[in-house]
Order: sequence, then C-alpha cells, then structure tokens
Amino acid sequence: MLTREPSEGPSGPVQAAPNRDDADGRSEDWRGKIGLMDRRDMEELFQAGILCRLAVLDDEGWPYVVPVWFEWDPAEEAFWIVPRQKSTWARYMARDGRVGLTIDTPEPPYRKVSAQGVAEVVEEPNVGGRWVEIARRMSVRYLGPHGPDYLVPTLDHPRWLFKVVPKKLISWQGVDWHDRYKVGT
Repeated sequence: MLTREPSEGPSGPVQAAPNRDDADGRSEDWRGKIGLMDRRDMEELFQAGILCRLAVLDDEGWPYVVPVWFEWDPAEEAFWIVPRQKSTWARYMARDGRVGLTIDTPEPPYRKVSAQGVAEVVEEPNVGGRWVEIARRMSVRYLGPHGPDYLVPTLDHPRWLFKVVPKKLISWQGVDWHDRYKVGT
C-alpha cells in the first residue's frame, strides 16, 4: 500500500519549486518539503505520537469520528487500534468495518496521511490478549517513559484489537497546493 513513488502524483511529478526564495530574497523554507510523502516520510509521521482521527459509521449510518491511539505495522501494512471494551465506536466498527482515518500535524509545514480501509476484529474484548504488547508500545510512544504507569493499572480491563488494512491511502506535505487544484494547470 505504501509503495507509491514520492515524486509521482495523479497528474504527474510533484516536487518542490526549485527556487526557494521569493523576489525579495526571503526564504520560503516555511513551506517545507512539498508533495506526496514517500514510505519513509509516512512511517516517520506514524511514529511521531500523533493521534489518529478515526471515522466509523454509527448505527444510523452517520459518520462518528474519534481521536485514537494507533500503531502502524509496516510488515502487515496495517494500522492496529485497541479500543476499550465499552467504547461505543468499537461496537460500530465491529458491526461495519468500513473506516476512514487521518493522521496529520497541526503546525506548518503540514504533513498528512488519510486512508480508507476495512477494520477487522482480530480479538473480541479480552484481558491479556495480543493487544497488550501493542498497547504497551503505544503507551510509550504517546506518553513517553511514563506510558506503562498509565497502562499497567488498566491491564485487567478488557480491550478489543482491530486491524485496519488501507484500501486507499493518500498523503501530502508542505504548504502549497497540488497541481490538480490549481486553475489553469
């Protein structure tokens, strides 16, 4: 899924402008690296401890969006999600696995990855399942060395384990528009 070449977009090559200074000689470095993200850039973003916004469909078919911890598994090219047993959105996701997710930075130069995929229930709510090691790694990534201090006292609370394999994955980085959005190009 993450095999797209970094310089190729739907309308051809996407690269930063060769001249990074404007007419007054001021730097445009604030724009950052512009274009599609390559595999390394995406995996770096996935390791940054940024929350994922996960969209599921509620019982009436409406989008339900929730910020969640996630782990990217490069070997499986999948996202792992570990909801609490009583999370309403986990029940929605178990009923209808179609999901969307976004991982992005809030400050420029922006980086973002959005995906659509299908969530698979790997484990129903349980104590001590495969989810524990994934949750342990996530706790350290999101909370630093105190992550286990948060996680360990809750290990007796059942959790689900979902695997989301992206069917569609798009990325962008930098402060500029892709050519397809520009009029006259």
